[in-house]
Amino acid sequence: MEGFINDTPVATIIFIFTIVTSMYAFSNAEVYGKFMLHPYSVSRGKRLYSVITSGLIHKDWGHLLVNMLSFYFFAFTLEKTFVSLSSWGHVQFGVLYIVSIVLSDITSIVKHKEDFWYNSLGASGAVCAVVFSYILFYPMNKMIIFPLPIPIPAVLYGFLFLGYCWYASRNSRDAINHDAHFYGALTGVLLTIIYYPDIAGYFASQLTGRG
Repeated sequence: MEGFINDTPVATIIFIFTIVTSMYAFSNAEVYGKFMLHPYSVSRGKRLYSVITSGLIHKDWGHLLVNMLSFYFFAFTLEKTFVSLSSWGHVQFGVLYIVSIVLSDITSIVKHKEDFWYNSLGASGAVCAVVFSYILFYPMNKMIIFPLPIPIPAVLYGFLFLGYCWYASRNSRDAINHDAHFYGALTGVLLTIIYYPDIAGYFASQLTGRG
């Protein structure tokens, strides 16, 4: 644990805090209700804080497990990568995560501003931002898409994931906020390019084998 705190303090704090707040909300209906994103209210200037707090709680244990496993596998490596490139790496990682929570919710707020019964919660948008920022640095690393047991390049996973989210946001009725996944991923890519403009060229060189 000491190594995690020393090397990746921001990712460690986010990881622990998200698990703790989610577990607390599981047993506290009042907190659970207040922390959820409610686009109808937010679009009318109420419960604005929920744009952030919705990323700190999850629907159930399965939802929390999936997001935190994804975070664990990619976030700590990403923060180390940022730190290796900039003295502001820890701050950059924290900003990427928080901004991605907010921006991944914007489309949901606009899309569901007249839907009183719609709520959204979970860190998925920010986690997707982390994963896609990671993909820019390590596009040829292997990843697995459940339930397929065959590892595929991270870049291929990225394109398949974005395509699925785009389709599902328009056709699925599974109550999953696919828009948050899609726009969270794009936010991660955009912020990483803003931080490190040369990453686009590096990414391309990795794909062509010239890196």
